[in-house]
Amino acid sequence: MFLELIGTVFGGIAMAGVVMIVNRLTGGRLPRWAAPVAAGLTMIAVTISMEYSWYGRTTANLPKGVVVANTVQKQSFYQPWTYLSPYVDRFVAVDELSLKKNADLPGQRMIDLYFFGRWAPLKKVPVAYDCTDARLATLIDGVDFGAQGEISNADWRQVAADDPVLMAVCEVS
Repeated sequence: MFLELIGTVFGGIAMAGVVMIVNRLTGGRLPRWAAPVAAGLTMIAVTISMEYSWYGRTTANLPKGVVVANTVQKQSFYQPWTYLSPYVDRFVAVDELSLKKNADLPGQRMIDLYFFGRWAPLKKVPVAYDCTDARLATLIDGVDFGAQGEISNADWRQVAADDPVLMAVCEVS
């Protein structure tokens, strides 16, 4: 976040410098407000560009075995251009390399999910999915495992059968 702020400020300063050079080369024919307006518009453009490119930059740096399962696009009244073209503000990724299966419970899988947000810290959440009954349980304190690996004391929640994260987890072999 800090580096993006610095980049935005330096982009504005650079554009103001370009306008000042052009003004000097044209013999001072540009209005006095041209440099600050150009700097401000450049800073807005850089900010918008960084918002729209965040998802691509982040997913390009995901390690092998971590795949995006679901995205959430953002639209906001204070960013009216997002109604024309929303951008990805957050997403859920599945760590396929963390997959654990139990031969005694073939429909259940344990896996790590990563929750990415544009201005939020990364969250890693271990979960269990029941692919046959379309349900999910987060593996937090208080969850126990039985002798055959069955999960007890878990808060199972139903999810839609077409939930993209459920489908991504259950398709991992």
